[in-house]
Amino acid sequence: MDILIKNGLIITENNDREIFTGNVLIEGNIIKYVGKDIPEHGDVIEINAENKIIMPGFINTHTHIAMSGFKGLLDNMVLNEFLIKTSELDAKRTNEGIYNSSLLGINEMINSGTTSFLDLYYSEDIIEKAVKKTGIRAFLSWATLDEEFTTQKGNPVGNAENFIKSQHPGTVEPMIGVQGIYVSSDENYLKVREVSEKYNVKIHTHLSETRKEVYDFVREKKERPVEHLHKIGFLNKNVIAAHCVWVTLNEIKLLSKSGTKVSWNAISNAKLASGGTAPVPEMLLNNVNVSLGTDSSGSNNSLNMLEEMKFSSLSINNDRWSPAVVKSQEILDMATRNAGIALNKNIGIIKSGYLADIIIINLRNANMIPTTPQNAINNVIFSASPENVEYVIINGEIVKSGGKITNFNADNFMNLNYL
Repeated sequence: MDILIKNGLIITENNDREIFTGNVLIEGNIIKYVGKDIPEHGDVIEINAENKIIMPGFINTHTHIAMSGFKGLLDNMVLNEFLIKTSELDAKRTNEGIYNSSLLGINEMINSGTTSFLDLYYSEDIIEKAVKKTGIRAFLSWATLDEEFTTQKGNPVGNAENFIKSQHPGTVEPMIGVQGIYVSSDENYLKVREVSEKYNVKIHTHLSETRKEVYDFVREKKERPVEHLHKIGFLNKNVIAAHCVWVTLNEIKLLSKSGTKVSWNAISNAKLASGGTAPVPEMLLNNVNVSLGTDSSGSNNSLNMLEEMKFSSLSINNDRWSPAVVKSQEILDMATRNAGIALNKNIGIIKSGYLADIIIINLRNANMIPTTPQNAINNVIFSASPENVEYVIINGEIVKSGGKITNFNADNFMNLNYL
């Protein structure tokens, strides 16, 4: 049934970044009307959004959702040790563990207002079953790497291509991924680019996450990772690169020139003690599209985009000794509209004709009082928590209502196999 959301404070995230009290009409899975009038409508589900914020759902542009069951197992490790331990755990995984972990992570994301996520993993076909059950929007990129390093059965690029060619639910878009330059030869990168072009799908990859990764590559190749990938023709407008912490100004200009997008993962980088802060201000100055990702529950322990926005803002502004080097509006853009643009999907903005991926935040709790149009964005970023997320609507379907996820509660996830 269609949905009419009335009398809420709408953070549109449109081109003019309008914020006003008004109404939103959803017909099917599409936003039909956004404005101050009450539009003509037939039978609808009415949601009274008085003293509530209506805004786009958050878009998490870097996850490994099937690692949600690894929570707390990979702490106090640098990235190299983290990757070795992760590979050991991956080698022992069961389909049941991957599915249960995916359900667990998706429900955590929905609970905190995430309506779409970009994933990088193998066995995306199993993850897709969890996506279908929960109704979340997912961009699933099958990870590839050289066969000598993989725990996958068969050829990773072939596995990815088979996944792309298969049938997918309406809220799923298949993609292809690359684990990283430390386990991928030029041949693998170029095969991935070929598959991307053949099926017109996007590419997701880790890139320049740590100093060790970059310096090891420089010692071997005498050039930096971004420089090399640009030279071989891998970087282009279809690539979304996670991390990009250890990049130079020249590399940022190459990312901009090629149209490569960046997913910034501030909490994960800090937890793994990558030793640096991504040069986000320089990326923005050079018109690089920057969005936000949580990374996995292994390197973050949380899939909460509210938390990610707050930490991202605090960490970059503290690093640059300025409370406004990256402003709150820019942070919210990264979590919503920038991500939609990066994924080339009509999401991340409340606008007529866009997909109905919307969240409603209750302003009656003490942590959100007072909220006005003037401080609404700051309050969402610095004060809100999952308990404030009262409704989550994905593709026109209500998946969280009255503060409760409609399909599951916490008891459903106790005592399951996650490995």
